Amino acid sequence: MTPTRLRPPTMADVARLAGVSHQTVSRVLGEHPNVRDETRARVLRAIEEMGYRRNFSARALATRRTRTLGVVASDTTLYGPASTLFALEEAARAEGYLVSTVSLRELTMEKLAEALDHLSEGGVEGVVAIAPQRSAVEALAELRHPFPVVVVGGGPGMDIPRVGVDQHLGARLATGHLLAAGHRTVWHLAGPEDWQEAADRAAGWRATLEAADVEPPMMLRGDWSPLSGYRAGQELAGWVGRGLTAVFVANDQMALGVLRALREAGVRTPQDVAVVGFDDIPEAEFFAPPLTTVRQDFATVGQRGIALLLEQIEGRPAADPPRIAVEPQLVVRASTFPSAAQPEGAPL
Repeated sequence: MTPTRLRPPTMADVARLAGVSHQTVSRVLGEHPNVRDETRARVLRAIEEMGYRRNFSARALATRRTRTLGVVASDTTLYGPASTLFALEEAARAEGYLVSTVSLRELTMEKLAEALDHLSEGGVEGVVAIAPQRSAVEALAELRHPFPVVVVGGGPGMDIPRVGVDQHLGARLATGHLLAAGHRTVWHLAGPEDWQEAADRAAGWRATLEAADVEPPMMLRGDWSPLSGYRAGQELAGWVGRGLTAVFVANDQMALGVLRALREAGVRTPQDVAVVGFDDIPEAEFFAPPLTTVRQDFATVGQRGIALLLEQIEGRPAADPPRIAVEPQLVVRASTFPSAAQPEGAPL
């Protein structure tokens, strides 16, 4: 009968079981090349048999590397920030790093400073800040950072490396799709005024109309919620028959509210009014009708963001702060074309 172990196994225990020195076990764990294959295999078998787990605190003291990254985020109840956070965590784990996350209700300068101090005390090697609001970007630019920082989102004029989806291009794809379908103009329900993503999407919508010599109609504004979309949809329904035949909505959740409001007003989608959203949330293809929308590649944003941060940590920063823009994709569904005319879910 095997006695119950009263303490977790140590590196010395592994060395005794494998019949090697403590230094040899350390070399195997550190993936040192000067270890014979047979010895390496014997040590790895001992590690597995004993259930040995490395002491990362001791390793950090020895190497001054904690293999831990920090993430600062807010509004993680929303699909975009939540998906970005998940993608960053996945990408960090794939590179062998742990992630310490601080979620804030608002990204003020004071709260950001507290978050960075907290992560610094925790020994993170670098931080990714998910900063969708322009006020957060301005606050982050004013703070001194005790470690490398990469921003997801951000805006023009930042001296910090950043990565994000090309929101301007996404809006151009959405608006251009509706114009190409024969609509004389496209209305827009924008996101909150302080959000850089909302500003970029509104700018892309306006630029596409102006390039087509179309005067942009009145722009409405919501707060990303289905309720704000519903209330805007009630107002939009009053313009049907007076030039409104197509709407580009700045996110899918507001688009859900718009679709319901139009349906309650007796307005058919897409026969009377075509609707395009933004994000391609998992539920978008199950809306009534299925929603044409702009898909954001959050996985690539996470991978590129972590890669960019590791370049800074490893002392390989570019001469100028990098600006990485990930291209979005338009996914066409029945809210802009009857299902018989366009295959549901087909990229354009």
